[in-house]
Amino acid sequence: MNGFEQLDVWKDGCRLAVEIYNLLKDCKDFGLRDQMQRAAVSVPSNIAEGSERQSKREFIQFLHIAKGSCAELRTQLYIAAKIGVITAAEVGKAAEHCKAVSRQIQALIASLKPETGN
Repeated sequence: MNGFEQLDVWKDGCRLAVEIYNLLKDCKDFGLRDQMQRAAVSVPSNIAEGSERQSKREFIQFLHIAKGSCAELRTQLYIAAKIGVITAAEVGKAAEHCKAVSRQIQALIASLKPETGN
C-alpha cells in the first residue's frame, strides 16, 4: 500500500478538519470549539497513524477510532447548533461531510477485513 497521503478518505478527513476550523474561527465558546477541533483533527490523524502500523488488524483498530471521532464531531455539531454557536445550515453541511467520511472509513474497514466465506 502507498502512503496514507494517497488515501482519499484521509484527504477527505483533512478537508473535514479544515472545514471545522473555518466554521469555528469566530467561536467564543473555547471549550466546545477546542473539543470539536480535536475531534475533527482526530479523524485523519488516526487514519494516518493506523496506516503506518505493522498489521491490518491495527490499521482497522485505528480506523474504528477515526469513525468514532466522526460520530463525536457530529454530536458536537448538533449541540453547537442547539446553543446557537453555528446555524442549522452550517451543521447540516458539516454533519453530512462527517457522515460521508464515516462511510468511506467503513468501506475501507470492509476492504481490509479478510473474507470469512459466510
